[in-house]
Amino acid sequence: MTRFPDQFAPLAAQPSITSCTRRSALGLAALLALPARLSAESAASGWKTLATEVYKGKQDDLSALPGGELAWYGNGAGKLFATRDGGESWEKLWDRPGTFIRALGFVDAENGFLGNVGTGYYPGVTDQNPLYRTRDGGISWTPVPVSGFPANGGICAIHILPQRRIFQGETRNVPVIHAAGRVGGPAFVLRSEDGGESWRTIDLSAQAGMILDVHFHDAQHGLIAASTSAEVEKGQALILRTRDGGNSWQTAYRGARAFENIWKMSFPTPLVGYATVQSYDESNPVRLVIKTTDGGASWQEIALTQVPGTRTFGIGFADAEHGWVGTRACGFETRDGGQSWTRVDAMGPAVNKIRIVEHGGGKRVFAIGQQVSRLDLT
Repeated sequence: MTRFPDQFAPLAAQPSITSCTRRSALGLAALLALPARLSAESAASGWKTLATEVYKGKQDDLSALPGGELAWYGNGAGKLFATRDGGESWEKLWDRPGTFIRALGFVDAENGFLGNVGTGYYPGVTDQNPLYRTRDGGISWTPVPVSGFPANGGICAIHILPQRRIFQGETRNVPVIHAAGRVGGPAFVLRSEDGGESWRTIDLSAQAGMILDVHFHDAQHGLIAASTSAEVEKGQALILRTRDGGNSWQTAYRGARAFENIWKMSFPTPLVGYATVQSYDESNPVRLVIKTTDGGASWQEIALTQVPGTRTFGIGFADAEHGWVGTRACGFETRDGGQSWTRVDAMGPAVNKIRIVEHGGGKRVFAIGQQVSRLDLT
């Protein structure tokens, strides 16, 4: 099986990381000095690098609750951290070598879910449990029992859809939860309609080679970010769409090029959404973002950059016009719905996930990659 060449390896070990505005290589010493060198730009851009445990590779996910004070992040070393002050300080809650924390999703301050990428793909991963649950804010985790899920499967994304329901005259929050994966295949989705108490397994291996992200607008309408093949060199970028709660899926977007996948999605409104097209074709420097204005039924391609070696990862939009993309070496920002993009080094390299929550009268943006960064919008 052909693996993605730089998903697990520390960025510092990669010899060909390039600047987002120059074709010359960014040296190792310069890369390691980025946090200090970019402090002035960070202040000017509003992004703040948070004090977290040093991690040389790409960290994958962060989950934050509305208000932006309570948040958790995890990484491929099996370490989970939490903050109660918006990232000013972090406490390590869980340390499980052999588990690769690929995805996180918290319902509230106590209840959350953790996705493990699974065995047989990344070196050093020995944990075969794809999904964990906590009921005490992340201090302890128990495996979620699932049936029909492959032994070599794993989770790359978790999406929690809040749902208000009435039980015996009392209104309760019983979210619909999806956990999907994985990079390199196989392509499976776990679905819970009762807040994580029970799960249904959806096998999409006949329609996709791997799944990288999942998003549902409501209990019936959702999308997955995927690739047509588990083999990097054969894969085409793919988005599948369901309108019946995952019982059937249709192709909403399929790229025309090999060496591509859809890595992450962001929907600032029910109709307007964006996704990163991740390319491993070094002969073609064009890097793309795709955009939908009809809830994911159709997509258009938007040019992000043409700098060789730039590989897209995470994406997040605060509203229909204002958003960010993380790449292997730096971030990009748009304020006009993707028509133009500006380099933002202060986000940090290899931002894999961008989480946006309500904060006071504005919004708080978290970006996690090699570092964890925060931006407050008023």
